[in-house]
Amino acid sequence: MNTNDMLNEIRDANLNYLMLARQMIQADRASAIFRLGLSAELADLIESLSSAQVVRLASTNMMLSRFRFDDQAILGMLTRHRSEEHTSEL
Repeated sequence: MNTNDMLNEIRDANLNYLMLARQMIQADRASAIFRLGLSAELADLIESLSSAQVVRLASTNMMLSRFRFDDQAILGMLTRHRSEEHTSEL
């Protein structure tokens, strides 16, 4: 994968994330804030973006979303769930 392909993938991921985030915020604000790990202020900002602003923001070459694996609680839940699945298969 060359640099241009990677940048295009980042832009696509950004656009999909912003569109999903805006849709989630409009459908169920409290749940979206929790699931996306956003502050209320950031949720307000995302919800207020026009379509043109979403496209422009998504066009950046930096990922707008991030995995929250630095949160020990989330990582713990994921690894416990995985080990329970493995144990139940035995």
